[in-house]
Amino acid sequence: MNNELYSFALKTALTEIQNTYPGMKNSFIFAEDGEIIARNETTPEKTTICTVDSFDSILERAEVLGGIDNVTIECSKGRVNITNLNNFYFVTVASKDADKICINTITRVLIPTIFKTIEKISPTPLKNKSTTPNLEISTSEDIEQPVGELSAEKSETFTPTPFKPEPPVNQLIVENVGGLFASANTVRIGKEILAKWQDLVDNGEIEKVEIEAFNGKSVHCKVKLIKDAKQEGRGHIQVPQKIQSVLGIAKGELVKVKPILQMAEGQQNAQNEEE
Repeated sequence: MNNELYSFALKTALTEIQNTYPGMKNSFIFAEDGEIIARNETTPEKTTICTVDSFDSILERAEVLGGIDNVTIECSKGRVNITNLNNFYFVTVASKDADKICINTITRVLIPTIFKTIEKISPTPLKNKSTTPNLEISTSEDIEQPVGELSAEKSETFTPTPFKPEPPVNQLIVENVGGLFASANTVRIGKEILAKWQDLVDNGEIEKVEIEAFNGKSVHCKVKLIKDAKQEGRGHIQVPQKIQSVLGIAKGELVKVKPILQMAEGQQNAQNEEE
């Protein structure tokens, strides 16, 4: 039974019940998200929309106490009853003179029973309206070839190549490296830039960078954090004199710097196996 037939069956049930019990003026069923599932023929659509909108605030407050099972609102002109039907809600509006026992039987026994019965015979739940069809495509080759003779080529499992993000490029101003123990093949960069680069790799580390001068020369070298906190955020890169000579640059010049991304061990092994 599809959703349209489901709604039609519920609508028919509501209409027939009203014909049997004239004291029930209006009745409809709506989903938790506010969608109207079914209503009897005498219930205007505008009435259902207004009722659902008003019910939202009641439902929000009731969630703190574990939700709503049954709500009855009595007034001078009649009575409104709202019954929970497994995340759907059944609303009835009865006249003042309506037999309370009959209305209670309808709201708490008859409709819930009909609802559960329709749900059981329907292979697709009402609330799952959008389903993706499973398409089975067969070719003559698939039909003629016995299952036991499938080629090894068709049974291979595809292993995707690990994604390697494109490293960002930063333009930094060259500064000399000071200190007695400064390494001749290690540059130093600010904490902020290194932290942004580190977010690009999972379980890996930024250990090397590529420095490219505007004359076209480039080198790969190790990288560490600038030790002097006063230099943080200035957009500088501390470069040893040896590397400056190789690149043909000097203090105060601009260079392009990007990290050499190292993949985590598991990703590296997967790539090696793929190669």
